[in-house]
Amino acid sequence: MENAEIGQQGDGPAQRMFAADRASRQLGIELLTAGEGAAELRMTVRADMVNGHGIAHGGYVFLLADTAFACACNSRGPVTVASGADITFVAPAGEGDVLYATAEERTTYGRSGIYDISVRRGDEVIAEFRGRSRAMRGGQR
Repeated sequence: MENAEIGQQGDGPAQRMFAADRASRQLGIELLTAGEGAAELRMTVRADMVNGHGIAHGGYVFLLADTAFACACNSRGPVTVASGADITFVAPAGEGDVLYATAEERTTYGRSGIYDISVRRGDEVIAEFRGRSRAMRGGQR
């Protein structure tokens, strides 16, 4: 698998999509690598991302995984969107934790695909996400 580091090659389809993703970038998510059906992103859990139990809100963990999924399934073009996704939360994350989401393409068939994303804090798995994708007809929104 050949990945392009964002600092070295910022002109691929996933990099262009991420550059336009204000929601993810506003939350401090960083695209580390993307290419050939894979991607890795990083996010630090901020104080405003913690819920009433003192742990990272699951929606932010889902968003990080979903953004990695989007980068992986758009790494080759054409425009591809989610047709469904689910997540299993394995361990809590807390304020200040640095989370990494690693996305890998499992299979594609026709205009559809299946991707697995692991969210980790160091070597510890925080969540496992499975995304199902669908390429848009003609590659347009």
